[in-house]
Amino acid sequence: MTNISSLRVGSLRDLFKQKGINAYIVPSTDPHLSEYVADHWKSREWISGFTGSAGTVVITSDKAGLWTDSRYFLQAADQLQDSCITLYKDMLPETPSITEFLSNELSDGSVVGIDGKMFSDSQVTAYKSELSTHGISILDTGDLITEIWNNRPALPQGQALLFADRYAGRKTSDKIQDIRTTLKAAHCDCILVSALDEIAWTLNLRGNDIHCNPVIVSYLLITPDSVHYFVQPQKISAKVVRYLQNNGVTLHDYEEIEAYLKQLELCSIMLDRTRTNYTLCQAVRHLQVIHTSSPINAMKGIRNQTEIRNIRKTMIYDGVALVRFQIWLEQAIKNGERVTEMTIGAMLKQFRQEQPGWLDESFDTIAGYGPHGAIVHYEATPETDTELQPHGFVLIDSGAQYLTGTTDITRTIALGPLTHEEKNDYTLVLKGHIDLAMAVFPEGTRGTQLDILARLPLLKQRKNYLHGTGHGVGHCLNVHEGPQSIRMNENPVTLKVGMVTSNEPGIYIAGKHGVRTENLVLTRPAGSGLYGNYLRFETLTLCPICTKGIIRSLLTDEEVKWLNNYHKTVYNKLAPHLSKKEQTWLRKATQSIN
Repeated sequence: MTNISSLRVGSLRDLFKQKGINAYIVPSTDPHLSEYVADHWKSREWISGFTGSAGTVVITSDKAGLWTDSRYFLQAADQLQDSCITLYKDMLPETPSITEFLSNELSDGSVVGIDGKMFSDSQVTAYKSELSTHGISILDTGDLITEIWNNRPALPQGQALLFADRYAGRKTSDKIQDIRTTLKAAHCDCILVSALDEIAWTLNLRGNDIHCNPVIVSYLLITPDSVHYFVQPQKISAKVVRYLQNNGVTLHDYEEIEAYLKQLELCSIMLDRTRTNYTLCQAVRHLQVIHTSSPINAMKGIRNQTEIRNIRKTMIYDGVALVRFQIWLEQAIKNGERVTEMTIGAMLKQFRQEQPGWLDESFDTIAGYGPHGAIVHYEATPETDTELQPHGFVLIDSGAQYLTGTTDITRTIALGPLTHEEKNDYTLVLKGHIDLAMAVFPEGTRGTQLDILARLPLLKQRKNYLHGTGHGVGHCLNVHEGPQSIRMNENPVTLKVGMVTSNEPGIYIAGKHGVRTENLVLTRPAGSGLYGNYLRFETLTLCPICTKGIIRSLLTDEEVKWLNNYHKTVYNKLAPHLSKKEQTWLRKATQSIN
C-alpha cells in the first residue's frame, strides 16, 4: 500500500500545473460531511493508505502530510510507515495546523485546490481567512481524485426502507410541521438539509448506503407548502414512492440539487454552515441565507416516549447477546482454545444476530488485546490479528443496530493475572465512569461542564485521555450524533431530558494496554431544588462490568454502592431471558463487591 500511495500522490501532483494550483487538500468526508462514508468517497483512504475514519491529507508539490486525532496516532504511524506522507498529530501543541503548514510551505500568490463538495462552508471560510494573510487563495477545482482513481466504486445503491411509526414514535407529517413552525418563527422560507441522519429521521426512512449507518444518500428541501427529496430514483420502491407522496414529498434526481438551488425563487433559506458543503452554499448566494444550527438536529437528539421504551428493549436484547458472548469467551480462554481479536468480532456479531430486530453492527468491532488496546480505534486485520492469552486485558468496543435502537458499549475484560499498573488504570477509569454516571446537575448544564467528573481520578495521577468522554447516539441511526457531547472542548448545547449519550472515559498506555468502560445514559429529571430544576443520568446499558481488575481501596463507598446497584439491575433485567446455566454465570459476574 505504501508504494501505491506514493504513486497516487505523484499522479495527483501531475495535475497541479493543469489546474493552476500549488497544493490540494483531501478530507475524509462525503458531500454530506458524514463521519463515515461510502466506498465511493473514500478518497483520503485511497490516496494515503490510512484507513481510520478521521483524517485530512494535504499535498504540495514536494511534501505530503496527514492530520489525524489522538484516536489514530498509533494506527496512522503504522500505516504511513515508509510512505511519502508525514503524520501530523492534530491538537498537540507542537503540531502546526493545516493552514500553518500551507503558509510555511507555499509562497505569496499560491493557490490551494479543494473539492467544494467535501468541505463545509464554514471550513472553507476559515481556510480562506487564515491563508489570505499570507497571499494564498482557495480554488474549488472540483474532485481531482476522480481523474486519477481508476475503477472507482460507484455511488451507493441501497434501497430506502420505511421506518414504522411503532419504532419512530412520531409521524413524518408531524415532524415536517414542527420544522415548518421553526421556519416561520425564524421568518425563513425554506430549509436545506444535507446531513443524512437528519433526513432519515425527518422522513422516517432508513437505508444501508453507508457501512453500519442506516441512512440514504440524499438531500431534503422543506418550504412552507412543499417538500423536495433529492435521491437516486432506483433507491425508491413503488411502496416508498406512495408513502412519500402521501406525505407531500416531491422526488427529484440526486444530481439535480445544485441546479435546483440556483434557480430557487424564494427569498430566504436556512442552513447549517457547519453541516452543509461549500458548493451548495455557493448555489444559494442569490438568497438571504440564515446561518444557524439545524433545528432538526436538536429535535432528533431528544427521544420521545416510544423511542425510550424501544431503547430499553434494545438494551435487554443487546445485554443477552453480550452475556452469552462473555460466557463463550471465558470458557474458550479457560479451555485453551485459539481465540483472536478477529474471532471476537465474528462471535459478537453471531450472538447479536440471534436477537429480535437485529439489523447490523453499528460500527466495526474494536477488539484490542494487550498493547493493541492502546490503539483507540484499532481494527484487527489478518496481518495484525493477535491471539488472546490467559493474562492481561482485552478491550472490546462494539455495538449494533436494531429496529428498536442503536447500542454502543465498551468493556475491558481481564483474561487472567494483571499487573498493578493495569489494575490501577482500570480502577481509575471505572471511578471516572461511575462519578459521571452519578452526576446530578442543574438544567442548562453543558457536557463540557461535566467532563471533569470522568477525568479527575486520572488527572490526579497526571494521566489523561485525548478523546471525548461522551457523544450522542442515534435511534436506529448513526452511532455518533449530536447535538450534545461530553468533552473538554466547548459545546454550547445543554443536556436535556430525553438525550441519550455515551459515558466512556479511558486510558491508553502505548505498548502496554488500553482501558475503556462505556455505557449509554439517558438524561432524566432529578427534581426541583434551590434555584431551579435538576437533571441526572440513568444508565441504560445492561452488561456486567468486569470486577477482576478493581483495586477496592481506590473506590469510595458511594462508588461501590453504585456498582453493586448497577449489577443488581443488570441481573434482574437480563436473568428472565437467560437459561439457568447462563443465570448462574451472570449471578457470579454481578455479585456485590465489599
